[in-house]
Amino acid sequence: MNLNNKTLLITGISGFIGLRATELAMAQGMKVCGLQDSSDKNKKAQNLGAKVIYGSVTDPTAAQKACLGVDIVLHTDELAKEGGSLDKFRERNVEGTVNIAKAAKNAGVKTFVHLSSVLVYGFNYPDRITEDGPLRGEDNPYCQTKIEAEKALLELNDPGNFGIIIIRPGDVYGPGSIPWTIRPLMMMKQKLFAYANDGRGVINHVYVDNLIDAIFLAIEKEAYGEIFNVTDGQETTWKEYFTHLAEVAGLAAPFSLPKDELKLFLKLRYQGQKLFRKEADLLPEVVDFMTRPYAYSIAKAQNRLNYQPTIDLKEGMRLTQEWLKKTDLQKFVQ
Repeated sequence: MNLNNKTLLITGISGFIGLRATELAMAQGMKVCGLQDSSDKNKKAQNLGAKVIYGSVTDPTAAQKACLGVDIVLHTDELAKEGGSLDKFRERNVEGTVNIAKAAKNAGVKTFVHLSSVLVYGFNYPDRITEDGPLRGEDNPYCQTKIEAEKALLELNDPGNFGIIIIRPGDVYGPGSIPWTIRPLMMMKQKLFAYANDGRGVINHVYVDNLIDAIFLAIEKEAYGEIFNVTDGQETTWKEYFTHLAEVAGLAAPFSLPKDELKLFLKLRYQGQKLFRKEADLLPEVVDFMTRPYAYSIAKAQNRLNYQPTIDLKEGMRLTQEWLKKTDLQKFVQ
């Protein structure tokens, strides 16, 4: 498929990935529109030239309106937290995903790309796990609902009429990434950030531009019914990543705590925030997310899509550093 002059709808367009996808899609000659939650007043996508419809992916009327005249949907909208109510996760991540997919199919959209997550494999998985590997919900609402959404979407796959592509990104970092750039740096500034067990294990980072390159390749090759793991393909320890992140921000290297101690600290912190009716910024479950042990295989994306990550960690951190020099991180957490 030639992407030039195609109309792309991005759900969650004002988010970190949505905004960068908007910029890169327009650079490829695509027309971009977006569906964004009405509570989000961010005008950045509109300032880039995208037409934005305000409404929820769970609203059939808003979904139908957004999909009119669209060739491709990139579904990035999600509830992404370390824990919480399964019902709330299911409403957004499963029901919302199915709703926008059905609206797209009814509107004649040919390609639907769903941004899932490598967390469908859970926290304890085999080294170099492939897309065929076992899926584990781990009693975690994010992991569980990402698995449920994938299953529901694949039932709608109808190549030639309505093709589904599922992308399972690793840990997406870069300018604007809340979990892997902004939040760790904010906590480092407060001297509250620690990694677990001396930072052993592997962070499967993917620079945001590499991820979007893989998405565009999958669309161009019309890889319908297929699932792809997408990371930078580097084996970087958690310690190496967060030490490097601290360096580019001019901060002291973070310290380490045993996993159980770190979980206890975050549990007590969470209980204190609840006591003072403050919104929790970090849940104890984050430790499970940040102690995954192995790398995921990206061989399928490399072989099937000719995906080759062009921005390695050194360059990704340099680009992030340039962004940090001109950005007030505080505005992202207010």
